[in-house]
Amino acid sequence: MSLSDSNPWPKMTSRDEFRFLADVIFARSSGDHTVVKLHDERAGTTRFADNRVIQNVDTRRGLLTVTVSLGRRHGTASTTDFTAGAVQDMVARAERIARAAPEDPEYLPPPDPRPFPIRETAREETVANGPVRRHEYANEAVSLCRMENLMAAGIVSSSAASIGVAADNGLFGWEMRTKAQFSLTVQAGDGTGEAGATGWSAAAHRSIDHLKIQERTLTAIDKAKRSREARDLPPGDYPVVLEPAAVAGLWSWLIWALDAKSYEKGTSPFAGRLGSRIVDKRLMLSNVPNHADLFGVGFTSEGLPSEPSQWIEDGRLKQLAYDRFTAHTHGIKNIPTLESPVLSVEGASFGNVGELLKQIDRAVLVTNFWYIRSVNLRDLTLTGMTRDGTFLVENGHVVCPVKNFRFHDSPLRIFHDVGVATVPAEAVTPEAGKMLAPAMALPHFHFSSVTRF
Repeated sequence: MSLSDSNPWPKMTSRDEFRFLADVIFARSSGDHTVVKLHDERAGTTRFADNRVIQNVDTRRGLLTVTVSLGRRHGTASTTDFTAGAVQDMVARAERIARAAPEDPEYLPPPDPRPFPIRETAREETVANGPVRRHEYANEAVSLCRMENLMAAGIVSSSAASIGVAADNGLFGWEMRTKAQFSLTVQAGDGTGEAGATGWSAAAHRSIDHLKIQERTLTAIDKAKRSREARDLPPGDYPVVLEPAAVAGLWSWLIWALDAKSYEKGTSPFAGRLGSRIVDKRLMLSNVPNHADLFGVGFTSEGLPSEPSQWIEDGRLKQLAYDRFTAHTHGIKNIPTLESPVLSVEGASFGNVGELLKQIDRAVLVTNFWYIRSVNLRDLTLTGMTRDGTFLVENGHVVCPVKNFRFHDSPLRIFHDVGVATVPAEAVTPEAGKMLAPAMALPHFHFSSVTRF
C-alpha cells in the first residue's frame, strides 16, 4: 500500500448491500428467528514516542455475524468473507450450534421493528483520512515539543465503520460511524531526576479535523513544564479541584454501577435508592445523543433506539441500565441508553478551570487519574493515582507542583457536596471514553499515600 490518503480499500458496505446480505441470510435460515449484525471497519493508528513516529498502520476488517434461534436455543456464527458460499456456511454453522445448545432461560426474540433516529454519526473528512493526514498531525505535536526540548509520546487514530443490525421480523438499522482520537504525554527532564514531570492532553471527535492538535499539545507542554521540581505534600483529606478528565475517570465507575441486574440482586451501591438522592442536588447526568461533540448513535447493538434521557436529576437517581431480559422482567418498555453522557452542575457559571481557580483559597488541583480500580463495589470505594499534573493552589493561584498521590475514596462521598464548577467540557479518558464533564471544586478528597513516581 502506498503512503497516500487515497483509499486503496474496497468501499465500505453500504445500506443497500447490507440489506441484500441480510435478505440472503433470512432466505437460507431455517430458524424461528434470525438476527444479522454488520461491523465493517477501516481503522488506522499513528504512534509516536521519543519525538519520532514509530508506527503508522491502516487495517480493514469486515465482520458479518448471524444468530439463529430454535425456540429458546440459539447459536451464533461469524465470517469475514462476504461471498455467497461463506455466508451460506455461516448460517449452517449457526444452525448446528443452535441445535446443540441448551435452552437459554433469558432468551428473547428480536425487538419489534421501529424507525431509528437519523444522526450525523460520520464525517467525510474522517472517512477519507489515511496515514498521511495522521502522520502530519503527529509531526505537528512532536515539533511543538522539540521546540521546548521536551519529549513527546502518543497516538493519532481514526476509524470509519459501517454498522448494521437486521432481523427477520423487519427490524433494520444501518449507519456509518467515524471516530478520531489524539492522546499526548509530554515529559520534561531526562527521566532521572524529573520522571514525574509530565503533562497530558487528549481529544476525540467524529471529525479528525476537530482534534485541535496544537491547542492540546500546548496544554500538555504547559502541564509538563509546570510539573518540574514537585514538592512533597503529606497524604490526608484535602479540598480538591478536579479537571474534567479527572471527574470523568471517577464518574465512569459510577455510570458502570448503574446496572439494573445488580440493583435487583441487592449488590449495587445504589440498592434501594432509585428515586433518592445519591450525589449533590445540583448534579445532573443526561444522555445527549444529538450533541455534535459526542458519539451518539441511532441504534444499539441490540437493535434498540438511542434517545435523550435523564439519569440523575437534582442529585436523584432516575434511571438504571437495563439489558433486554431484565427490562422485560420488570415491565420496562423503553430502555434508556447512556452512550453520550453529559454531567453538569446546575448554576455553574465558570467557562474554564482558570476562572474557577480564582475562587479557591487552598486546594489540590488534579489533572487526571490513572489505574483506577475498585476496592469495594458495595459502596463504590475506588483507588487510583493522580497523574500528569498535580498542583497546590493557594489564594486563587497555582503555587507549586506536588508529587502524585494515591487515593482511596468513593464517588458517592466525593460528589456528595460540590462547590463551584465550570460548564461541561470535553473529557476523554481510557476509562470513560468521551463525555462532557465540568471541572469541580470539592471540599473533601482522601489521598491515602504519596507515590514514588
